Amino acid sequence: MKTGSKALAIALLFVGLVLVNYLASQLPIRGDATADRIYTLSPGTKSLLSNIEEPVVIDYYFSKDVAGLRVSDKNYAERVQEMLRQYVRASGGKLALNVINPRPDTPEEERAAAAGLQPQMVPMTGESLYFGLVATQADQHKIIPALTPQREAFLEYDLSQLVYSVQQLTRPKLGLITSLPLRAQPHNPMMMAARPPQPGQLIAGEWERSFELVNVESSATALPAGLDALAIVHPQGVSPKLQYAIDQFLLAGKPVFLAVDPSSQHFKMQGGQAAMFGGAPNLSSDLPTLLKAYGVTYDPQQVVGDLAKATPVQTGQGTVTRLPVWLSLTKDDFDQQSQAVAQLESLLFVEPGSFRINAPAGVTVTPLVQTSDQTSDIMATTLQMMAPEAIERQILPSGKRTLAALLTGKFKTAFPDGPPRDASAKTDDFPLPGAPSSASDASLKESTGTSTLFLVADTDFLLDDYSVRRVAFLGSQGFEPLNDNLAFGSNALEFLAGSQDLISIRGKGNSLRPFTVVQKMQIDAQKKYQEQLTALEARIGEVQSKLSALQAKRTDNGRLVATPEMQKAIDDFRQQEVRMNAERREIRRALREDIDALGNRLLVINLFATPLLVGAFGLWFYRARRT
Repeated sequence: MKTGSKALAIALLFVGLVLVNYLASQLPIRGDATADRIYTLSPGTKSLLSNIEEPVVIDYYFSKDVAGLRVSDKNYAERVQEMLRQYVRASGGKLALNVINPRPDTPEEERAAAAGLQPQMVPMTGESLYFGLVATQADQHKIIPALTPQREAFLEYDLSQLVYSVQQLTRPKLGLITSLPLRAQPHNPMMMAARPPQPGQLIAGEWERSFELVNVESSATALPAGLDALAIVHPQGVSPKLQYAIDQFLLAGKPVFLAVDPSSQHFKMQGGQAAMFGGAPNLSSDLPTLLKAYGVTYDPQQVVGDLAKATPVQTGQGTVTRLPVWLSLTKDDFDQQSQAVAQLESLLFVEPGSFRINAPAGVTVTPLVQTSDQTSDIMATTLQMMAPEAIERQILPSGKRTLAALLTGKFKTAFPDGPPRDASAKTDDFPLPGAPSSASDASLKESTGTSTLFLVADTDFLLDDYSVRRVAFLGSQGFEPLNDNLAFGSNALEFLAGSQDLISIRGKGNSLRPFTVVQKMQIDAQKKYQEQLTALEARIGEVQSKLSALQAKRTDNGRLVATPEMQKAIDDFRQQEVRMNAERREIRRALREDIDALGNRLLVINLFATPLLVGAFGLWFYRARRT
């Protein structure tokens, strides 16, 4: 009877544990103890889900039965599925989820392929893995063709972007104000020298995939109606009325992308043609009235030079020199929490300017791209007269500079007295949706909601010459990226043209936490190794200098004289090299031993920690009952 009672108690305990786990999984309450809150939906996502008007169905395809899947892949698939379930719970019934396992040669696999999902090959077995999403609303559908763990930090943004995009029936309209030939230029028969039509820059083609581009001339007095976003690239000669229209457009809650430049390479190359007619090109661009009102200080005469980010460039003589005003920027220079730049690896900014931003109350500033602290400003007009070495001598490091920034919040108008007027001004010159403009008292004085301004202090990064290399492939013209300039230009507008809810979603951490102790050990060892390597290179340089001096001492017939001094220098170098190799081997061996020892300690802890804790609890419970 006693044995039966114990068995019954154990069985009831097991059933109780199962029921507790089941009930916990059904409760709408979740806890998130991760450092970056990666399992908690952002307010922007919750707002976006609450605004779904027609039901959205998400088909989640994952080939979980494929052989050779890594544990990390399966864990990430579970992570995606759990995140999607949170979306369903937060949508209030407006979002449905279908989890589909597309096995080979099944209707599910055919539907995945027909929807446009891209099968990924499993390296170990060569089998096809479907791992993607299809969102459907009525007869409209959008997809994420292939999910990858590399974008885990932006999983929430990607899912929210998918839900948002499937509800958009038409492409948003993007107004484009620019003095650069970003779009294709047709043949002009009035030109003195007949030229074929000029192709546009690739960035314009990227924008046209997502937007309906609408050209706006700098001399215009108003913006076209119905624009969803505005891109202003190297603005020159913008009329006061158009500046007012831009101001009102921003205050009305529409996003604006503004790229200015103190030294445009495009107009530099046009300098020879302008000189033929007795003129000189205007290399810089600015919108001082607007920028000053928004708390942005920008000097169109100052170029940023950065000793740490100088770009190696081949000169006409075939030598390679470093240009400190051509900035090669890397991942460490980007804001890793911003969707617009965090996934980028490298950018090239050519003779850029910089921003100093003293944002007014109610406006949040996010620096997106910054220089190193080995930076100072140089007058743009002096660059053409200075050699790269002379430019380097002009740079007196004075701290970081902001090259790109995002401003969000409530802006004050740049035209507090109303629209600018002239003798021919009419009351209907400013037809702006959502922004009455027939009189100064009808003008917007501050943002009606959240305004977004994306600033970049360079325009050359948008040009093909500094972003891609054109290549011929099977008789057709193609290109390959030199850097992430093209991706940055595309991301910026994609980022802005989404909803305000999407803009508020920040990148989060990764569920695979790095082993920081091992990383620190590796970094410390690498530093030690690098210090010794640097010292060795310095000694090598000294020896080579001695050898060069000795080589100048030749006999009459040109043969090198092997003096005792030279032989001693060679012997010293060889001994130093042997010692350095031995030191390097010792560092690597010690590093491996430390890592192995740490791994063994963690293995022991993982194996015995749980049994020891359970045993300690059992001992305490036993003693507590005895007393």
